[in-house]
Amino acid sequence: MRIRFLSAAAVAVLTSSMAGPVARAQEVVGSATSPDGALSVEVQLGPTGRLGYDIKRKGKDIIAPSRLGFNLANAWKLDGGFSVRDTRVSEHDDTWEQPWGERRHVRNHYRELRVELEQKERDQRALAVVFRVYDDGVGFRYEFPEQPQLRDVEITDELTEFAVAQPATAWWIPAGELPGLEELVRKAPLKEIGTANTPLTMRLEDGTHVAIHEAALVDYASMWVRKVDGQLLRAQLAPSSRGAAVVRHGAFTTPWRTLRIADDAAGLYMSDLELNLNEPNKLGDVSWVKPSKFVGVWWSMHLQQTTWNAGERHGATTKNTRRYIDFAAKNGFRGVLVEGWNQGWESNWGHGGADFSFTRPYPDFDLPALAAYAKKKGVRLIGHHETGANLVAYEGQMDDAYALYAALGVDSVKSGYVHEAGTMLFPGADGKPYYGNYDSQDGVRHFQKAVTEAARHRIAVDTHEPIKDTGLRRTYPNWLSREGARGVEYNAWGNPVNPVDHEAKLVFTRMLSGPMDYTPGVLSLVGAEGKVFNSTQAKQLANFVVIYSPIAMAADIPENYAKYPKAFKFIKDVPTDWDDTRVLNGAVGEYATMARKDRHSDDWYVGAVTDGEARTLPLPLSFLDAGKDYVAEIYRDGDQADYRNEHRFDLVVEKRTVTARDTLQLKLAPGGGQAIRFAPKH
Repeated sequence: MRIRFLSAAAVAVLTSSMAGPVARAQEVVGSATSPDGALSVEVQLGPTGRLGYDIKRKGKDIIAPSRLGFNLANAWKLDGGFSVRDTRVSEHDDTWEQPWGERRHVRNHYRELRVELEQKERDQRALAVVFRVYDDGVGFRYEFPEQPQLRDVEITDELTEFAVAQPATAWWIPAGELPGLEELVRKAPLKEIGTANTPLTMRLEDGTHVAIHEAALVDYASMWVRKVDGQLLRAQLAPSSRGAAVVRHGAFTTPWRTLRIADDAAGLYMSDLELNLNEPNKLGDVSWVKPSKFVGVWWSMHLQQTTWNAGERHGATTKNTRRYIDFAAKNGFRGVLVEGWNQGWESNWGHGGADFSFTRPYPDFDLPALAAYAKKKGVRLIGHHETGANLVAYEGQMDDAYALYAALGVDSVKSGYVHEAGTMLFPGADGKPYYGNYDSQDGVRHFQKAVTEAARHRIAVDTHEPIKDTGLRRTYPNWLSREGARGVEYNAWGNPVNPVDHEAKLVFTRMLSGPMDYTPGVLSLVGAEGKVFNSTQAKQLANFVVIYSPIAMAADIPENYAKYPKAFKFIKDVPTDWDDTRVLNGAVGEYATMARKDRHSDDWYVGAVTDGEARTLPLPLSFLDAGKDYVAEIYRDGDQADYRNEHRFDLVVEKRTVTARDTLQLKLAPGGGQAIRFAPKH
């Protein structure tokens, strides 16, 4: 690692290209460029001491001058009257290793601009703004120092703006709406959006792609962005039901506000911006965190074949779970997820969850015996905690529930927070429960607590109905995955089911935030009551590569995997932990091709998905090692394949020998995909 401070002369050279053709009334008080010189940031003070910034790429405006600051509930606003105490520019460059992830090694190379400010007429209150400028994006945050004149901070509004400088198309989901993060991704001119959750992906008029998000969301309200006027966006903090959106005491930093900036959609996905802006691993040895694939009774419940609650069709029985354990052991799956094992599912749990027990199984589910049976077979049970968003009930049992799993060798848990209109029931410090938004500061605190408490018991967490991912998996590597988008279960009962372009949108929107437990691999392509997937069978295989999660469910029932053994072989083979990842091509909502290298072998895997259009895409194999022969095992759409008719099952499996000098042609059917395994030839 190297960190160096730059001299004033060096800063002048680095920022000499930053003067734009538009005259500004503001005084530039600090500036910095990315290591490659392409991105530049200026921080300005206006005539009244109002704080602002802008971002350029190759001399062209990306973010026009935009406001910074806060409104406070308990003190005069931090929005004007600022003067500069100090400005510093430094450079940092190191490479760190992920214990698991899309790639093993991550380079963290940036230039940092730190501007320390004070409001002289407001008791000399201090604030700092810090920008980190990477080759592929910018992150900035506010830092509140310890100061007696502002010891308690109650933030009602964050005034951060993003004035997008060029006409842009946006892909987004609404924020603060009833389904939470499970809205369909929308496409619209940026000037027509409302209040959006992040990541918010944009394609500017000149083709530049930008994604607004945040990193290191800790003890703070989630940031949404709302359109103010035209293409001017402003941060909006998820509301609290008890006053100010954010309440902090003493010194603290806000989450980073992030902008990935790239030539194209593929470049957005290749960025590690949010990961780099999080703190390093705080858990120490995390060898007990095991990326893997799993199966479970989940899909049969969505098909209405079995139920979560006890009764004649109860899915989580000892007999049925043993059957899944045997299936997992036979086919090389590490985990078996069992939902509906614990008492309380008979209640109206989606509107309360007060009756759930997280330690008492139903009488027909022998938890200790099944955990022992699974371990004997080389398989682990995956625990399940559906909370119904009742944190009073869950936090009161959390430690006992984790301790029970740890004692039985259950080392991962899928948690659920099915909520009504984004509402959670929180335990109050005064003993009185209260309702609040799951995106609020209180919600953020709970999700982190659930993960850190699990870590004390050496348990990994896969959160459903979560707070959005902001890269905290770097700091807490036991936070393996999250749902946080419209998953495959909507193909069982959704109205409508997931559209044909869904995965091609997810890759460059939701997936920019981190891993998603998408539950792919439903080879039957049919949900409840005959609902049909907008997918070919080849696309179901490709999703294991394209939609990344270190813990991935092969979602279909065993009977369907027995029915389609050729396709099932790829699901058994594909890993979930990668040494390297390359996005070979892609366009938001249209198509995407990923190449990923297995962390534990020399094999590479490729997945490609398309929307409703048939496509032929070149696949140069230059990512393979030069001088080696590979056997390419190809799972492709057949000549008749089409998601709109019975030919969605037309799957061709073939092998050929290739080298890094070759280029394959990916022929994707409407609604189709392709999956390939490249294994060195011995």
